Amino acid sequence: MKQTQKSDSPTGIYNVLELGWPKAFILGLQHAFAMFGATVMVPMITGLSVTTTLFMAGLGTLLFHFLTKGKVPAFLGSSFAFLGGYAAVAPMLDGNKPNTEMLPYACGGVLVAGLVYVLFSALIKFYGTEKIMRFFPPVVTGPIIICIGLILIPSAINNSKTNWLLAGLALVIILTCNIFGRGMIKIIPIIISVITTYIVAICMGKVDFSSITSSSVIAVPLESSAFAKFDISAIISIMPIALATMMEHIGDISAISATTGKNYIKNPGLHRTLLGDGLATSLSAFLGGPANTTYGENTGVLALTKVYDPLVMQIAACFAIIISFFPIVGGFIKSIPMAIVGGVSLVLYTMISWIGVRNLKEQNVDFKKVRNVIIVAVIIISALGINHINGITFHVGSVVLNLSGLAVASLAGIILNIVLPGNE
Repeated sequence: MKQTQKSDSPTGIYNVLELGWPKAFILGLQHAFAMFGATVMVPMITGLSVTTTLFMAGLGTLLFHFLTKGKVPAFLGSSFAFLGGYAAVAPMLDGNKPNTEMLPYACGGVLVAGLVYVLFSALIKFYGTEKIMRFFPPVVTGPIIICIGLILIPSAINNSKTNWLLAGLALVIILTCNIFGRGMIKIIPIIISVITTYIVAICMGKVDFSSITSSSVIAVPLESSAFAKFDISAIISIMPIALATMMEHIGDISAISATTGKNYIKNPGLHRTLLGDGLATSLSAFLGGPANTTYGENTGVLALTKVYDPLVMQIAACFAIIISFFPIVGGFIKSIPMAIVGGVSLVLYTMISWIGVRNLKEQNVDFKKVRNVIIVAVIIISALGINHINGITFHVGSVVLNLSGLAVASLAGIILNIVLPGNE
């Protein structure tokens, strides 16, 4: 087998097939677990189909890898950024029932938002990545990456507090395997942690098997009645969200680049990653699924395992597609206590923030310059503070727009980097 470039990590693995297919499948399953909790949360909040969501996450990830030439180790799961748009167009009905009449129109708005990615991708291809990325230097992208992890941590805490013993055990097992483990033990700490703590949870009587017993064995994950429909007001309400999520996309790709030590913004190019993300989002929305986005949870797994081969993500995508046809499998995964998910997530989200810190250090951002300190401080304060109040909502005519804390922080960082003197 042709030898590929090695990392400087203890595992030294880029080509996962050097481990063999059985171990590659285990690594893919680990990534599938990492994305599952957050991915299914979006349809649970919006009323969209869980099985459709899993199917489109897997299909969207494979489409992304095809368009990026299989070079970027990213997984595309459900985007939380569009929740405000769904709430505005298709709010849940009394009794927390899905608004099946309006959800297709919300999907139509998301479909158009995905096409905004495609347009921006064309602009980058025409004008060049360097002209665009000069607005996103490390002093801007570094703290944005830090904030991605910090914003996610409270959800991990909320899950963990349902049972601190299980959460703590899950966390300790991951750290022990990663620090003291050898071979595959060091590479699959999440799988080992989940299996071990799940068995402990069963012994403690903390596992609810109702999600398994109530699920059918097999079902088609798509429903034609949920396919996208179009309404101008729904499009105007949802489409502008793409401007914010594109900035988050750049932050995610920067985080993956910092993790693996490869510049994916240059190769295969930001225009390709945006195109893949946008078309995956539009395809998902067309078939009745949520918007897709590159997942920080899986970036955390990359940082933890040091296995960066994109094939692992492709295997995870296939797992997601297969699971979507078997609701009973999804029911089993949903039976995993949220405390275990919280303990695992604490490690992953912390790793994401650490990637941002490392990015600032490795890019030699000079904090002796007041301008750099101001930019970093404004980004972190804006992201965390505005996220705490659930974003900023304002009206443009009859349209209600909501900008997340991360979107406002990204805009503030870009503008400050342009206007403050000393821009290098």
